[in-house]
Amino acid sequence: MSAVGDGTERADGGADEPGWDVDPDDESGVAVVTAVGRQIKTWREAAGMRAAEFGAALGYGEDLIYKVEGGSRIPRPEFMDGADAVLGAAGKLAAMKADIAEVRYPKKIRDLAKLEAKAVELAAYGSHNLHGLLQTEEYARALLGTRRPVLSPDDLERALAGRMARQSIFDRAPAPELSFVQEEASLRRPIGGVEVWRRQLENLLRLGELPFVDIQVMPTSRWDHPGTGGRIQVLKFADGTAVGRADDEFAGRPISHPKQLRILELGFGAIRARALTPEESVTFIEQVRGET
Repeated sequence: MSAVGDGTERADGGADEPGWDVDPDDESGVAVVTAVGRQIKTWREAAGMRAAEFGAALGYGEDLIYKVEGGSRIPRPEFMDGADAVLGAAGKLAAMKADIAEVRYPKKIRDLAKLEAKAVELAAYGSHNLHGLLQTEEYARALLGTRRPVLSPDDLERALAGRMARQSIFDRAPAPELSFVQEEASLRRPIGGVEVWRRQLENLLRLGELPFVDIQVMPTSRWDHPGTGGRIQVLKFADGTAVGRADDEFAGRPISHPKQLRILELGFGAIRARALTPEESVTFIEQVRGET
């Protein structure tokens, strides 16, 4: 057996990766994972299996089983499927995958994903990097890898999985109206290297073909617009409410008061008016891709 970073071992010598560490500040996530761990322990004891025996049957070490059962480790879906089969739970443990699906991701990402999942309109201006909904997985991985302090492998995978899960917004029916304005610099920065960058540009062109998605480019030469203060995002919901956020307004906090939202909407409207049209933006992105 081979030891891995968290002190656990896997019988086949491979990496012991059944899940992610639980954020102790995420109270709702801790509650869910603790409840799931308690159920796994109950089924294991009812089956008359010791933790070491159970771990060996799954291909994981005893210490890791205790972490999962103790609620300090978020099990991956394949762990739950294996536990269900080994313990003869007849689908009862596997069904808990739905309960832990959300808490796999950091709370901030979960909260954002919930808002995006309800939105009927999204308007976003990005001044530095591409909006998370527009990013390919390899681009997002490279971008997350630039953070300082450096994310641990666990934290990077959780953040990446959460970002990719948000992109289910493109598969919703009825589809929301999505409008993005991206600064030229965010398209020209070769995050991840030339090949990753090129595929990212191709992804922008693909998404821009969707009838409910508008992607516009703000040329660097157009400086006289209110986006010089940073990012802006506004989400609108079916009940008429909305929430927004901007880097340089209201201390960067999320806001929902109509008067404050009006300020953000005015800013985004002015930005969109100064940007290239969606059709011009396609030509521009194709030109940048050709330069790669």
